[in-house]
Formats: sequence, structure tokens, C-alpha cells
Amino acid sequence: MPLPAYLTTAEAAEYLRLKERKVYDLVSQGVIPCVRVTGKLLFPRQRIDLWLMNHLEGDDAVSAPIPPVLAGSQDPLLEWAVKESSAELALLCQGSGDGVQRLVDGRAMLAGMHIWHAEIQRYNDPATLGLNGMRDLVLIRWAKRQQGLLLAADNPRGLTRLEDIARSGIRVAHRQPDAGVSHLLQSLLARHRIDATQLAWAAHPSLSEDDLALAIRQGEADVGVGIEAAARRQGLAFIPLQQEYFDLAMRRRHYFEPAIQRLLAFAGSERFVQRAQALGGYDISDLGKVIYNA
Repeated sequence: MPLPAYLTTAEAAEYLRLKERKVYDLVSQGVIPCVRVTGKLLFPRQRIDLWLMNHLEGDDAVSAPIPPVLAGSQDPLLEWAVKESSAELALLCQGSGDGVQRLVDGRAMLAGMHIWHAEIQRYNDPATLGLNGMRDLVLIRWAKRQQGLLLAADNPRGLTRLEDIARSGIRVAHRQPDAGVSHLLQSLLARHRIDATQLAWAAHPSLSEDDLALAIRQGEADVGVGIEAAARRQGLAFIPLQQEYFDLAMRRRHYFEPAIQRLLAFAGSERFVQRAQALGGYDISDLGKVIYNA
């Protein structure tokens, strides 16, 4: 019979092979994850697993302090939540690929990513990203987002599907090569047999979701692939193409850092839910779920 998501004190003691008195001691010391509901202690099993793995003897350790930086892909909801939660994380969002590299190099505590792997038909696979060498890697689900075509509000070029971007004279906004949406776009072009070399690309890459949307609003491009929330922020039309997963990658020990705990706690608030609904294009039903734990 599978264990419940939340363990009672007795179940947690059995799970940890400890006496109940020792579990109460750990709670009083504030070192074991738990919540108190109407006076009763409950222990989130996923967080207990993370806590255990964080205390593995002989596990890899990085002696140098990691800067409190959130790198990787820009996400409007995440960016807003970092500021509103007072998480005290510096934002350095230059694309998913850049975030992966900064995480590996110890130059970021947290990396947001949404990299589509067409060959295995999934998002954010640690092995494909070269992250399987991190023995303490954890991936936390942030949101499902809707990706699609961003168009001027009145759609003056009459674009209705992806294949229309290959029409003569259509200027296509694009992101830097290591951005998550660039991986998706290349996959979509291959799937629809569109020759990327024949497209009229914008002169310069847009370095964020908002920059791409702004380029279309200002008439620098006719169309681009991005998220629905960015389209709404700039008053653009939007044609859905694919739902994606946006995840947060970190080292296991950093999951318990106050900055990340404040961010995740704020993400459980009603105010956060209302903001996600207002931005549009988000499904946050799995937010906070541990989807990978090395």
C-alpha cells in the first residue's frame, strides 16, 4: 500500500526508523520539515525525502558559497513572485541554456527552464541537459504554460497557423539560440517541414519573453513564438501551439534556503493564484511538486 503524501508522527517515525520521541525532538529543534494542522503534526513525505538526501554522508559538496541568483528563462509569474515574496533572489534571466550552465558552474542557486527534447518528447530531461552528473539535483514544477504564435492585436497579415510564417514578407521574431523556446521552435519547424533558412528573421534576437512580445507590438516583427502571458501583457493576439512545463532546478541543499522557501510559500497564497489567473496561460495545479530528485 503506497504511503500517503503527508505522514503522521507515528508514520514518520516508522519511515525514518526512529522513535517518536526523537521525531518530536527534531521538530522542536526546527530541523525536520513538518506542518501543524489544528494542533496535529504532519510531515510532507517528499520534503522528508529531500531532507534525508540533503544529509547523505559522503555526498558531493560545494565549499564555495553559491550566490542567491535565479538564472535561466524569464517567466512573468515567477519574476513577479520573486519580488512580491521578498525572496531576495537576484534575477539573471538569459535563457534556459544559460541557466543550466550557471547552475552547473555554481554561479546560480536556482535555474528556470522549459527545454523541449523532441527526440524523447519531453521537457527538461536532466540527462539530455547534461545535468545527470549532479548527484544532488532537484527539479521542482513551477507551472504548465501555453506556448503559441504572438501576433499584432488586429492580425493585419491574417496569420492563422504555424505554416503561415513561411509566407513571403512575414518577419519572424526569435530568441537567442539557447533559450527554451528556440528548441521548441526548431522542433515545430522540422515537424511542419519548414526550412528555417528561408524565413525572414528579425535582425536581432529578443532576449526575453517580454522583449519578443514588445518587438511585435512595435512593428519590428509580424509574428513570434512565445507564451500567452507575454502576449496578454502587450495586448497581442495569440494562437496556441503547445503546452509546456516550466521547472525550477537547484541543488538539494538549496531547496531549504530561506529565499527559496519564501518563494514557494508565497506561491501557495491566494494572491499568487489570482495573479496567475490574471496573467493567463498558466496551469499551476502541480506547482511545488518534486519531479526529479537525484
